[in-house]
Amino acid sequence: MANNADRSIDIATIQMLDKAAADGVSTAFERSAAMRPCPIGGEGSCCKLCSMGPCRLPAPKNRKETAEEKDNRRGICGATIETIAARNFVRMIAAGASAHSDHGRTVAEAFLKAAKGEGSDFSIVDEQKLLQVALDFGIDPTDKSTQELAIAVGEAALDEWGKREGHLRFLSRAPLKRQQIWKELNCEPRAIDREVVECLHRTHMGVDLDFEHLFQQGARAALADGWGGSMLATELQDIMLGTPVPVRGRVNLGVIDEKQVNIMVHGHEPLLPEMLVVASRDPELLAYAKSKGAEGINLAGICCSANEILMRHGISLAGNMLQQELAVVSGAVEAMVVDVQCIMQSLPKVAECYHTQIISTSDKAKVPGALHIEVDDAAPLSAAKKIVRVAIDKFPERASGKVNIPEHSMDLVAGFSHETINYLLGGLFRASYKPLNDNIINGRIRGVAGVVGCTNPRVKHDSVHTTLVKELIANDVLVIQTGCAAMSCAKLGLMTPESASTTAGPGLAEVCETVGIPPVLHMGSCVDNSRILMAATAMVKEGGLGDDLSDLPVAGAAPEWMSEKAISIGHYFVASGVYTVFGVTWPTLGSEEVTEWLFNGMGELYGGRWAFEPDPHKMAKLMIDHIDGKRKALGLDKAQERVLYDMDMRRELEAV
Repeated sequence: MANNADRSIDIATIQMLDKAAADGVSTAFERSAAMRPCPIGGEGSCCKLCSMGPCRLPAPKNRKETAEEKDNRRGICGATIETIAARNFVRMIAAGASAHSDHGRTVAEAFLKAAKGEGSDFSIVDEQKLLQVALDFGIDPTDKSTQELAIAVGEAALDEWGKREGHLRFLSRAPLKRQQIWKELNCEPRAIDREVVECLHRTHMGVDLDFEHLFQQGARAALADGWGGSMLATELQDIMLGTPVPVRGRVNLGVIDEKQVNIMVHGHEPLLPEMLVVASRDPELLAYAKSKGAEGINLAGICCSANEILMRHGISLAGNMLQQELAVVSGAVEAMVVDVQCIMQSLPKVAECYHTQIISTSDKAKVPGALHIEVDDAAPLSAAKKIVRVAIDKFPERASGKVNIPEHSMDLVAGFSHETINYLLGGLFRASYKPLNDNIINGRIRGVAGVVGCTNPRVKHDSVHTTLVKELIANDVLVIQTGCAAMSCAKLGLMTPESASTTAGPGLAEVCETVGIPPVLHMGSCVDNSRILMAATAMVKEGGLGDDLSDLPVAGAAPEWMSEKAISIGHYFVASGVYTVFGVTWPTLGSEEVTEWLFNGMGELYGGRWAFEPDPHKMAKLMIDHIDGKRKALGLDKAQERVLYDMDMRRELEAV
């Protein structure tokens, strides 16, 4: 048995890894230890776009490459390593953008059906946000009923995927200077689908062979994700399901309940999980569960589906992506319900050792060995009730000798949408980001960091996230998080208001204690990174911190990233002007020129740039140094004495 304490800092995860080994179950942790990553593919030096290859173009090891060697390092078609590395990177952007944007399209289609009243299980919940989005789309709400306005918004939203002319509507939400930068660089996204398709076309063999020109299209596709598909998904979900407000919950595998029917939701689309919440509280189904010997129905989540129902209902988080197999290993999960993204194909194999039923639900994503239950995205309640019945029927099959539920779970507070932050800082009638800006200006808060992304078994589970975040908040940097990264820090107790006094620097702690917020704010799921864009934009518009996102003392990081979605997210932040650091590995290291352009050259054009640093302490220093550099540029690096004005000084001001 491996020393599983070397694989994770989380006690519940270590306990389940030990149990998996004893039960003879293979997990992602074990498989990653047994399989070495391909060094050539990992650095972007491999091209498999046509059948003349695949072409492998690694650089010489342990010595500097000569100019002649570099010129000769080409594929069969003559493509240089710069072109190959850029094509691979841009294809990752396209895949990541398509994942988030297709999620958004599903939401938009369900939204329009709800607006029209076409047999939908959903309705318009947040009319204030509906009005705001309508105005952003240029829709005149005068003399329109809520239903008429919702239909107009739904139709306008769906047009964003395939519009024939113009640019994405939400670009107008960005600061004016940022909009001008995008216009001058000719990288304003047009239709969302068009940008993904054009990425794939340009990266086809023998099309766009200029790596900087390829990255221009990569920026368009990434921005179409952040300011398009993801932002549309977030806004329409809020209108239809409710905008999150602070809510208490619990996190980690200890939320599994031995006496109840346990149903795990796993994936990224929140429509079915929303109705599973309703079904799990249905009196008839609760009675049915009790007839099978259970005390009730316990719903919990993995990955971003979990974040969605946590924010709106306080439903517990069982864990992040690398804990999906381990939830099954507990032996107490009756059903795991999956849809799209980050689903391990190993789940049905793991479930064979227990009684768990894996249930796939998306027509885009079937899982061999799983029970497939088709779901109508606009009316998923019927399927949700069927799924709960399947889970209840599995409860009597649970083998008590195989049950071992970790005792570890932690409190957290989630639901910090950018609107909620506005209200918390300024109150209901004076909602404003001014208190945040003022506390950055006066130095209590050094700056803001977004720490997001996946978990990756190539590094110690949860360790890089938590080490980085603890370092940041100890240095008075307010941290905002989404996705699996948020769960890593929540498990350590960093998302409770009480943690500020023991983990945050004195300035940040003072602000947190005054307002009653944690030093690390949970802002939602992966698509909700668009909330971070809106929060940063609100900081610019409030004033005092520059006139563009690139002026702000902020930085971003994905310390344990693993998916193409993370590359798309990172690139739309960089293209929006934000310094962004990734850990684990970097996919263009095979080309020194491309890597240099992303790390420095891109900053000259966009104001934001990439960085790569696997060590969390060094990563924190990079981010803090960047924040301090922005503070200096804004003139905030020196403490300013408080001046008490006498009458003569006041008269002088009035004369000016």
